[in-house]
Amino acid sequence: MGSRREAYEDPAIQTFAAEVTAWRSEAQLSKQDLAEKLGYTPQWLGQIEAGKNIPSEKFAQDLDTFFRTNGLFSRLWKRIIDTRHRTIRPPGFDQYLEMEAEAATIRAFDVAMVNGLLQTESYIRTVLGRNQRPDMVDQLVKDRLKRQELFTAEDAPQAWFTIDEFALRRVIGGPTVVREQLQHLLSISELPNVWIDVVPQDAGYYPGLGGSFIMLSFADSTDVAYIEAGGQGMLLQEKKSVAECAVLYNLLRGDALRIDESRRLIESLMEELG
Repeated sequence: MGSRREAYEDPAIQTFAAEVTAWRSEAQLSKQDLAEKLGYTPQWLGQIEAGKNIPSEKFAQDLDTFFRTNGLFSRLWKRIIDTRHRTIRPPGFDQYLEMEAEAATIRAFDVAMVNGLLQTESYIRTVLGRNQRPDMVDQLVKDRLKRQELFTAEDAPQAWFTIDEFALRRVIGGPTVVREQLQHLLSISELPNVWIDVVPQDAGYYPGLGGSFIMLSFADSTDVAYIEAGGQGMLLQEKKSVAECAVLYNLLRGDALRIDESRRLIESLMEELG
């Protein structure tokens, strides 16, 4: 993984970064001094200390040797590797996940793909397998499937999902995977707390074409919203922004089919796949 604009939120990466800074400062070395002594560029070291880059095992070992830490940095590096599946999440998503587990209601709109909370294992593997290392996919799939258990929990939220028809027609993983995914949508929508409707392709332009988003409401706290595009995410907590998402959701649902009509459309799409 290379450097990025925003620092990683993963605690293991942040701890490694803080320890590098602490040991360097204690030794009264500048970033340039330490980088030169270890054979790295000051820019790369700066990215590590800012938590914007993932350290290598060799770098951890070099730090241990130079500072005589008895393996501190190697152990921190191993912790990063053991939890590395978390580092690829968009900014704000970890906090969103904590809130999702406590939500009383969920309202989501998806324009490009089926929402992660509704995806089958095969669909998830196809989506994640295109952009992630094979050794990370299993854990990521497990994490996403685990999230879906909230629908049948004792205090399960009320959940509404609105999906653009084009997202359902997109052949992700092949016809068999898509057909299985569509069947799953029909099955999960039979739960008493889950509703799924579809914006048909003949709707033309409608407010939802700007992008996907999800909103959470709680019994004893203010609503939040999460939007994601191009691998970048943003958790919205400011009341005005969240209210605008709520208005947008109500508007775009005006272009969606009724629940029973949406089910028939999903069934017809399955028939088209054979």
